[in-house]
Amino acid sequence: DPAREAELAADIAELDALIDEILTASRLDAGAGLESSEDVDLLALAAEECARYDECQLDGESAPVRGDARLLRRMVRNLLENARRHGAPPVEVEVRRAPGVDSIGIEVRDHGRGVPVAERERIFAPFHRLPGSNATGAGLGLSLVREIARRHGGDARCVDAPGCGTCIRVTLPAARASRAS
Repeated sequence: DPAREAELAADIAELDALIDEILTASRLDAGAGLESSEDVDLLALAAEECARYDECQLDGESAPVRGDARLLRRMVRNLLENARRHGAPPVEVEVRRAPGVDSIGIEVRDHGRGVPVAERERIFAPFHRLPGSNATGAGLGLSLVREIARRHGGDARCVDAPGCGTCIRVTLPAARASRAS
């Protein structure tokens, strides 16, 4: 039955993604350092990831950061997937240098219900789900986002964004070459 086969393929893909997230979380928890460190243009990386999603809008400027490109890609992908699963379109992504400081910010905003203020810190805990949520996923996505950001000397927070549902802001140190500009 083709319908059942498609259902099984989707289930297997979801299990593969879950196993990959658990392995990534385990490696990060074990204190493993960054596997590589290179200059990565966060805007270019976000553009590649945004192209995978319908109703995803990207704005920003070239934003080089120093880090592990694979982990930074995972961070952006998790942000987009979280917005897709738990929010509503359109998903807006903005990449900018923070004025007056040596950091790069990436914000991912959706137009869903948003996150209650009391839950904004808890959503970064592993396996946490909002009360009453019936969305899919294991609750590891934002936990990994924060851990990856911190491994790169930054952080992730859920912030107010008038006119939007949920807004996750990640800040990362700018690559040295971009700090001089």
